[in-house]
Amino acid sequence: MLAGTPILVLKEGAEREKGKGAVSNNIAAARALADAVRSTLGPRGMDKMLVDSMGDITITNDGVTILKEVDVEHPTAKMLVEVAKTQDQQCGDGTTTAVVLSGELLRRAETLIEQNVHPTVITRGFSIAREEAERLLKAEVGHKVNPQEEQTLIDVAATAMGSKGVYGSRDELAKLTVKAVKAITEQRDGKPLADVSLIQIEKKHGGTIADTELVQGILLDKERGHPRMNKLTKGAKIALLNSALEIKKTEFESKISIKAPGQIQNFLDQEDKTFREMVDAIKASGANVVICQKGIDDVVLHYLAKAGIFAVKQVKESDMQKLSRATGGKVITGWKELSAKDLGNAGQVEERQVGDSHMTFVTDCQGARSVSILIRGGTEHVTQEVERSLHDSLKVVSSTIEDGVVCPGGGATEMELAVRLRKFAPTVGGREQLAVEAFAQALEVVPWSLAENGGYDAINTIIDLRKAHEGSGKNQGINFKENGHPSDMITQKVVEPLRVKAQAINSATEVANMVLRIDDIIASKKSSPSPPGAGGHGH
Repeated sequence: MLAGTPILVLKEGAEREKGKGAVSNNIAAARALADAVRSTLGPRGMDKMLVDSMGDITITNDGVTILKEVDVEHPTAKMLVEVAKTQDQQCGDGTTTAVVLSGELLRRAETLIEQNVHPTVITRGFSIAREEAERLLKAEVGHKVNPQEEQTLIDVAATAMGSKGVYGSRDELAKLTVKAVKAITEQRDGKPLADVSLIQIEKKHGGTIADTELVQGILLDKERGHPRMNKLTKGAKIALLNSALEIKKTEFESKISIKAPGQIQNFLDQEDKTFREMVDAIKASGANVVICQKGIDDVVLHYLAKAGIFAVKQVKESDMQKLSRATGGKVITGWKELSAKDLGNAGQVEERQVGDSHMTFVTDCQGARSVSILIRGGTEHVTQEVERSLHDSLKVVSSTIEDGVVCPGGGATEMELAVRLRKFAPTVGGREQLAVEAFAQALEVVPWSLAENGGYDAINTIIDLRKAHEGSGKNQGINFKENGHPSDMITQKVVEPLRVKAQAINSATEVANMVLRIDDIIASKKSSPSPPGAGGHGH
């Protein structure tokens, strides 16, 4: 009876792709995304201009920024975007490397699948290769350094910024980065810990990149609340409030009945009295600076100005936390609870003009563990790119301080791992050794892309590098100052933290393995939007 009757399991309109077709479709999507960012790799990488739906422009060669801004549709390509985001959160740098490596691993895997090697065998081989690569990185390729040595940290920061648009000012910015990270580094359980989220970054266009400065304290992109307040307050005692200095409106509708003219005045006097009480409480605590997370009524600002108290309102919560840490003050909920022991201290609080706007500088804090960087640049696009570059370099400097291990850059690390893994492959045995060899070949995509982007002959460069690494030149990488010839990257001061390399290889392998395991894609039909006016009950 049922012979020849189709049995529908999936909803009507759902699309399904199985077997090798599904695998090759996924690999093609991942490779397309990897190829899109590949040309941005390295110091000679090109930039991308991204225009969003609102017409706003972003010009960058930062891998994660490109992938975040591009509205990716394909589910597999979205997985690669996640790889870049993870790399950015963990290490700051190496986002493009991680994505390009993911794409190349899948390209090599596709060749093996065409030769009838099962995807499970390939994923097993890739995992073996990754473990060996991690062991080699820690045991033989990485160089232990003294994290207190400033020059090493400057070299790491300069390398991270070498591929960004701030190339011309990278030496000054690298020194500034190292000073900032050292200022917030603390010892925890005998180990150094550098939390870069404690470094505040503000940007203002106008001036040049060279005008970018490090401020030993906190910057607020706010001006004083009243023009009669002094612009400079020395020996600041700072009250940090996170509740408004104004009369609260009731949460529900309310009315006041006034039956006689005198009652209006009483009402206004009561309001004025409340405002005076607020200012008196602040004065009594000994504070001469008030920084408020919420609003401050204009009348209160007038009384504060008369009392010689500097006030700033509508400050971000994250800035309040940084101020608390820098000045030693406590963030208080209500003005009635304010007392002298809750106040923070700073050498001076000053309003300065930066570009077209005014900013408040809280500086000379005793034992401050918070610092700020004020970024300057000719246009908004320049300041945004400087901010992205500083984010990367702050992260790599903190990684170096915490781990104390660096690897040679310029493709040297990847080439050394490729040469070692080729020798290691025969010891694995079975079909997995083919996957280990494919992994080794995939690693060479980094020096290959660097050479291509530098305008050199990629094949000749790879041959020269291989030859150098087959000998004893484990630190040999591409020297852009000498027409792409191999040079010792450690002596050339092109170094990157071990964490960046390990994380890139790790996440690239994980995403490649995940994509290779998929052999069936079931996509539900997208629900069409309801026509306007629909949704009501029919009559």
